[in-house]
Amino acid sequence: MAILSLMLFVVAGAGTPGPNNTIVMASGAAYGFKRTIPAILGVNLGFPSMMLLVGIGLGQVLEQWPVILDILRPIGILYLLWLAFKIANGPTALAPKPGAKPPGFIQMALFQFVNPKAWTLSVAALSTFTGFWDSFMLEVVVIALVAGTFGAPCTVAWTLLGVGAGRFISQPRHMLIFNLIMAGLLVASVVPAMVDTWESLPL
Repeated sequence: MAILSLMLFVVAGAGTPGPNNTIVMASGAAYGFKRTIPAILGVNLGFPSMMLLVGIGLGQVLEQWPVILDILRPIGILYLLWLAFKIANGPTALAPKPGAKPPGFIQMALFQFVNPKAWTLSVAALSTFTGFWDSFMLEVVVIALVAGTFGAPCTVAWTLLGVGAGRFISQPRHMLIFNLIMAGLLVASVVPAMVDTWESLPL
């Protein structure tokens, strides 16, 4: 297994725009870094856990019953669209309301199982970086550990980018524009999955 290549793959996948990064960036801008930590942990523990489950046997289940993934994909799309709506209608005051809450740990951890980008990265990593060692399970564990270790700094960076953007926002209408941009990016990240879902429908 080329560990360096795997690291670069994880950084490229976790560092590029996508649902997870858009969500934590919007949360960082609206709620600050400290209140976004549970979401960061949810992403970076949920995604490796998903890779482990896929490597252990979920992948074989999906091969036998691909309809499961056909069911999960629309659920993920609807959830992302709902999150985009929530972000677009997020807090616009310089300080969020006391009752407002950012995405939580469990919410973001479970979200990985319906996140189209997470599924794409998991399948790509497990198909590309296994078969080099005698123990397949050891390879899966290493891939999951690398995903969590090198994915976390990328998620933190996107959160800090959001925090920095939030500090430059001086008026509620500026925050509204930022929220709308983040919501638009989140919707844009769903388009490929929506196209795949549409093409897979029996016509």
